[in-house]
Amino acid sequence: MIPWLGPLDPFPSPSSALPPGSPAPGLLAASGELPPTRLLDAYRRGIFPWYSPGEPVLWWSPDPRMVLAPDRFKVARSLRKTLKAVLRDPAFEVRVDDDFIAVMRACAGAARPGQDGTWITDEIVAAYGALHDMGFAHSVETWFEGRRVGGLYGVGLGRMFFGESMFSERTDASKIALAALVAHLRMHGVQMLDCQQNTAHLASLGAREIPRDAFLQHLRAAIDEPAVPWPFDKSVLRQIA
Repeated sequence: MIPWLGPLDPFPSPSSALPPGSPAPGLLAASGELPPTRLLDAYRRGIFPWYSPGEPVLWWSPDPRMVLAPDRFKVARSLRKTLKAVLRDPAFEVRVDDDFIAVMRACAGAARPGQDGTWITDEIVAAYGALHDMGFAHSVETWFEGRRVGGLYGVGLGRMFFGESMFSERTDASKIALAALVAHLRMHGVQMLDCQQNTAHLASLGAREIPRDAFLQHLRAAIDEPAVPWPFDKSVLRQIA
């Protein structure tokens, strides 16, 4: 049985999350609301919200944890060719925080195999929008001929970035945004990008699972380091194209 958190109740230890093999591995707690202060505290502790419309706010800390080390990002030959084209073609832009809420809405509307609907509810948009206003949440956006065609958003704390969701309306548009983010993080000494849970797509890009204890140990040190500067542009792609 997971605990129900009142407004002033602290998060339980991630070690108390439901274990692998249980009906909901990694589920830690539930609550009724999602204030930005609670959300920020969760990220500092390696916890994130994920729930469907009509459900209470469900808090997770899975073991193992899927992460991507920026220096292990896999750039396939076809993607490298695309990144070189992006660098050459002025019709392509990479913008940061141009319209954070629009990126969240686009991620919410993206079709995903095996998923009916979205977990990016109005409540989620409002909470992460508040973190963006506070300077903790960011969007990286791929633009082509003056139109946003892909992107991603996530949370940045110190030398740590927590990826949340991506969308693409043009081939490789989300990968372009991710490649730009990875290059920027690598340039500023970030050693880990949190991907939360394992997917074949993330694994193909170089992400891997690590024990939760190792993730939390790295997290505690990384969030106390100086914050990564924002924004940046597509020129960072020269590092990996």
